[in-house]
Amino acid sequence: MIASCDESHVGDQNKPYLGDYGPFGKVKGMEHRGICRSVAPVISAESTSARISLPGVMDSEGRVDESRLRMHVFKNGGVSPEERGQVWRFLFGMYPCSSTALERPLLLEQMAVRYRLMKRKWQQLLPGAVRLRLNGTDAELLAAVKYFDQRQDREHNRQQFQSDEVRERISFLELQAQVLFERVTFDLEELQEAIRIIDKDVPRTDRDLPYYRNEGLGNLLVLRDILITYAAFHPEVSYAQGMNDLCSRFLEVLDSEVDTYWSFSCYMEKFSKDFRADGLYRKMELEAALLKELDHQLHAHLVTENLDRLTFCHRWLLLGFQREFEHSDALRLFEIFSCDHLELISRQVDRARYRERLARKQSLEDESVKEAHTVNTDFTFELFMCATILLEHRDALLSCKNEVQLIQFTSSLQGKLDLNSTLKKAEEHFYDYCKRSSWDYLSGRCRMAKRKEDHFFYHLRNLFS
Repeated sequence: MIASCDESHVGDQNKPYLGDYGPFGKVKGMEHRGICRSVAPVISAESTSARISLPGVMDSEGRVDESRLRMHVFKNGGVSPEERGQVWRFLFGMYPCSSTALERPLLLEQMAVRYRLMKRKWQQLLPGAVRLRLNGTDAELLAAVKYFDQRQDREHNRQQFQSDEVRERISFLELQAQVLFERVTFDLEELQEAIRIIDKDVPRTDRDLPYYRNEGLGNLLVLRDILITYAAFHPEVSYAQGMNDLCSRFLEVLDSEVDTYWSFSCYMEKFSKDFRADGLYRKMELEAALLKELDHQLHAHLVTENLDRLTFCHRWLLLGFQREFEHSDALRLFEIFSCDHLELISRQVDRARYRERLARKQSLEDESVKEAHTVNTDFTFELFMCATILLEHRDALLSCKNEVQLIQFTSSLQGKLDLNSTLKKAEEHFYDYCKRSSWDYLSGRCRMAKRKEDHFFYHLRNLFS
């Protein structure tokens, strides 16, 4: 296993995480730490035994309370760099939250064997695609290949010294994996096209980050193998531009090829639709609908200028505002989005209001009860984040008359936004939206409640506290 010069994760060394004031308030600073990187190991064995120290999240046997984990991530504005790698393994589904510390080494061993066989399968079918095609003009990429090959040699040597017991267990797991993948076939033409695009995208992925400097350049080749393996075994998704940026984020945080592959795959199970045209269209529709709810005048202006499709927001949403915030902030925002806490809240809001409505109907059987406007649970927190940025720059948007001016506007925001301030305002917009959607109901029968605990507002405040 290749150790890095510092255990903290790249990109997070000088940025605070959130603490005292609600979910997105005052912060405590963290000292800058110098970091150097080696090529990521194939597996990170210590990830199976590392504990999560967040209060009340992990029990004595290593099981994770998923709802508490997600609530902690949201309410604290992310986790510290030291906790991030282990938290992501549960947050994104690589390890089941119900698994124990004793079970996880076996799970990781199984995932490692399956990934190795999956990668070997496409490499045997397309031997010419095993290596990145180089034109010889990029000295850094040539060095990356050297570092990657050295890492491969070290991994081969490590396997040579495995005990007979480990060899026997791995042989059994390989047999299981071979049976599992025996009938998998590839459309070689489509896979070769995916590899062609990957080979264009990977060399320009995040090369300004410390993680991809010096020997860390070899991580570009690790990233390439992960993306090709994913495309090969997910032909319905294959590869689309932007996946390299997302996968790079996982690799940087997890610093392990196997862990990255499975975490990225779990993430894509939920969000692969965002890389399809219909997914893009649906998300833009929702963003426009939300903007209309929050600021009718701004939405009307965009409609008048034929700019209401909001396609310029797609990259923001697809990559989790990766370019708009400083890198370490973008990592925190990504885990905040992925905790799904606000979406869970909106469902709890609907349930609380439904119970209250039933109680009113039972006590007022002869009187009609006015229905509340339904909270749209498709309005995810990332959409509120996007709308918040638009509202914060509404004057600039109101002056935009064409697509060119919109592109200039969005380009001007890159790396300029303040995460803590934007998060607080996004939460306020979400809370205000919930209040407005329930206002008609609250102004009717709900006000006849005898106890404050019966009020919808009471439930809503408790959910945010």
